[in-house]
Amino acid sequence: MREPVDAFIALGANLGDPVQALTHAMAMVGGLPHTHITRHSSFYRSAPVEATGPDYVNAVIAVSTCLCAPDMLEQLQKIEQSAGRERSTRNAPRTLDLDVLLFGSARIDSPALTVPHPRMTQRAFVLYPLAEIAPEWTEMAHSLGMAAQRIERIEPP
Repeated sequence: MREPVDAFIALGANLGDPVQALTHAMAMVGGLPHTHITRHSSFYRSAPVEATGPDYVNAVIAVSTCLCAPDMLEQLQKIEQSAGRERSTRNAPRTLDLDVLLFGSARIDSPALTVPHPRMTQRAFVLYPLAEIAPEWTEMAHSLGMAAQRIERIEPP
């Protein structure tokens, strides 16, 4: 078995009950083989970016996993499918979205997966929760001029 890798996963949803969807998804990710959640951010509400529809609820989790990155992606997509995720158009409203942001120090550029996530540094809804659990991202979260992106920390029920 491979050595554990620290990875960060973004969670988002804006259809159905987004808070419940993220809570359930966290439990599912924590139940993956050889994977456990080491930290999780608060939940954040944000307006859709480059899309329309209801506000999103977002969070980021840190995991320690012995899965390889493609296997992690496959497992995350199964969790999305179990939540009713449909991939109709880019940035369409969704019941659940799970993205691998960082996977250790890996740099991956394949048709299925790009790590670090190519748009993570452009999204307040990724950087604010990421900075909450990985303070080394705090300066970037505040320096990229994301004040125009509406985001607010919310309390889960």
